[in-house]
Amino acid sequence: MSYSIAEAARRSGLSIDTLRYYERIKLVEPPERDAAGRRAYSDDDLAWLRFLTKLRTIGMPIRRMREYAELRRHGEAAAPRRMAILVEQRRSVRERIAELQSCLDVLDYKIDHYDRICAGMFSSGAVREEISA
Repeated sequence: MSYSIAEAARRSGLSIDTLRYYERIKLVEPPERDAAGRRAYSDDDLAWLRFLTKLRTIGMPIRRMREYAELRRHGEAAAPRRMAILVEQRRSVRERIAELQSCLDVLDYKIDHYDRICAGMFSSGAVREEISA
């Protein structure tokens, strides 16, 4: 299947400008061109774009993404280094998840604290009269 740049942008969730930027910085190979000279993205191109989007979502820097993309061009010979990049990124993601979990624990504690305060306020007559007034 072949997709125009607009359709590739829609399907990947990236803007047309981002697709052109990724091509310019060599994160993506230039897509094939149709008979009119327009970009024609393949299903494989879209799968690669979805993967790049995941890498950005997990906080991988563009320079590391570019390194990974360059290694991808070298095929299986570069597999050990590509895997090392992903293992390092996984470590970073797990650290971030632990940090976020710690923040979530604090939020849960504070919400429970305020829930108890509010429950106490609503059980007192003064607040109830004020609310009903």
